[in-house]
Amino acid sequence: GPVRGLLTAERTALNLMQRMSGIATLTRAFVDQVPPDCKARILDTRKTAPGLRLLDKRAVVLGGGLNHRLGLYDMVMLKDNHIDAAGGRIDVAVEKARAYLAKHHLQIPVEVETRTLAEVAQALSAGTDRILLDNMTTPQMADAVRLIAGRAESEASGNMTLDRIAEVARTGVDFISIGALTHSVPALDISFKVRPVA
Repeated sequence: GPVRGLLTAERTALNLMQRMSGIATLTRAFVDQVPPDCKARILDTRKTAPGLRLLDKRAVVLGGGLNHRLGLYDMVMLKDNHIDAAGGRIDVAVEKARAYLAKHHLQIPVEVETRTLAEVAQALSAGTDRILLDNMTTPQMADAVRLIAGRAESEASGNMTLDRIAEVARTGVDFISIGALTHSVPALDISFKVRPVA
């Protein structure tokens, strides 16, 4: 192509290619750590670069992962702050979320973040669709999965490293979400060289 156009676009193109290649490569590394006999799937989070969410999430898919949520509109996630705002009760937070969805004729799943087995039990009683096991030890996750017993989807999150993925997957969780796929991924080193055409 024209040299002026190539050189004008070089830095922007390289920045995007390096970031997206880094995301896809890191995602693939995590996906490859899930043992073949485990059902766990690797998820991203909404911790993406401003303005690049669609590209970041596409790179995760190209690396073999799944997109968790594109925005606040495709799943309700009740985190500790939401639950605290509802008086510290998971059942009240879920009830309010379901009432809001019904009022606006929305049919999207509700996920609850839990940190203890007691909270997992509360989330189950509240009828949540997915339970996030946040920063739990591997044995705690295994206990949580047994408690859930297929009555809701389970998602492991927090402190997920490459050397931990296999043991977490073996707990029987459905999903493992990893914010580092997009919020602090190392870019691949890609260079651009112009070759003059005679």
